[in-house]
Formats: sequence, structure tokens, C-alpha cells
Amino acid sequence: MVDLEIQVPTPFDPFAEARESDAPGAKEYVHIRIQQRNGKKSLTTVQGLKKEFSYEKILKDLKKDFCCNGTVVQDKELGKIIQLQGDQRK
Repeated sequence: MVDLEIQVPTPFDPFAEARESDAPGAKEYVHIRIQQRNGKKSLTTVQGLKKEFSYEKILKDLKKDFCCNGTVVQDKELGKIIQLQGDQRK
């Protein structure tokens, strides 16, 4: 019998270095979600911003840029969430 050595390649993770280091934004994500209301109506929620940011100032700029209305909602589990009218994923 002949013994053959077969090397199986290990999976490569391109983000392993970023997870291990203290790179900015390595473990903190900003979630932008769309909730469908009735008909064509929808609601965009932005969650996961840093606590030191002023949510009211960010909301004011988003409302001006996207020409929509919005509010900041305080949730017990998720913290502050920015809600915008319409599909504002851009």
C-alpha cells in the first residue's frame, strides 16, 4: 500500500484580524431596517449608533437631506432608535 499525504486547506477568514484587534467599528454595527406598513407606506429605523452621538442633531440632518419626517424613540432593550418616514436606505 502507498501512503498518500493529502493536505486539506483550512478556510480563510479575511475579517479575523479585524475581530481580534481593537479596530474602530470591529464589533459595533449600525442597523438600517425597513418595516412595511400598510400599502406603499414604510418606516426606516436606524439603530446601533454610539451613545456619545447627539441623536437629535443626526435626525435633524437626515430629515433635511431626505425631505422626510422622523423621530427618536427610546426602547428599554435596544436604546435609542431613529425612525424615518419612507424608504430611506440610500
